[in-house]
Amino acid sequence: MAWDPGRKFSVPWQWGTTGIAVNTRIYGGDINTSAVFLDVPPELVGKINVVPEMIDIVSLATMYVGGEPCSEDPEVMKKARDVLLAAKPNWISMDYGATERLSNGDWAASVNWNGSTMRARINTNGDVQFGYPREGYPIFMDSVMLLQDAANVEEAYKFMDFIMLPENAAMISAFARYANGIAGSEAFMPEDMKTAPEVVVPEEHKAAGKFLPTCRGKGLEYMTAIWTELQK
Repeated sequence: MAWDPGRKFSVPWQWGTTGIAVNTRIYGGDINTSAVFLDVPPELVGKINVVPEMIDIVSLATMYVGGEPCSEDPEVMKKARDVLLAAKPNWISMDYGATERLSNGDWAASVNWNGSTMRARINTNGDVQFGYPREGYPIFMDSVMLLQDAANVEEAYKFMDFIMLPENAAMISAFARYANGIAGSEAFMPEDMKTAPEVVVPEEHKAAGKFLPTCRGKGLEYMTAIWTELQK
């Protein structure tokens, strides 16, 4: 992992992807594109949410206009800014809670995470589907680290050992509906997760996924400026 080469300071928790969740009863078009929220189809105007996660959203927009995440090219980032600002009036909100609001019909679509979308799909008998933007989509992994000033160090190490047991990692995945980074956990995973399209990335969509780098310098400066303007 770029944030911890050699896994010297962290252990894996769960990993997932950021894409597009759509209620296919309302919208029957292509869901494997960021155009769903950046060039909103008429059926979804005023019905699509965008999760308020700066890195995910600005990176999706940057890849949509042909750039790379953390781009320091001012022309690329201006295009990403412009497409986001033009799209925002067509969104219903920038909020969390997609699992519930997609499940109960408050939202017809949302930029969302894969595990949350799987839970919504189960709740809607398959109406909610997950799209992988062909222009590029983020892959993430959450990790667990022991803080330097931790008071209960022995207990913390025991907990980290506990969550790395394959059967326990699978239990965590079964609850949250995200994959995990523990070898051997596959044998303990629920059957519906072994083939879930939100968890097992379909072959045709794998190449578009990117682990996002840690933005620094001008890249972070541009991203923050865009996000600040988008929040107004």
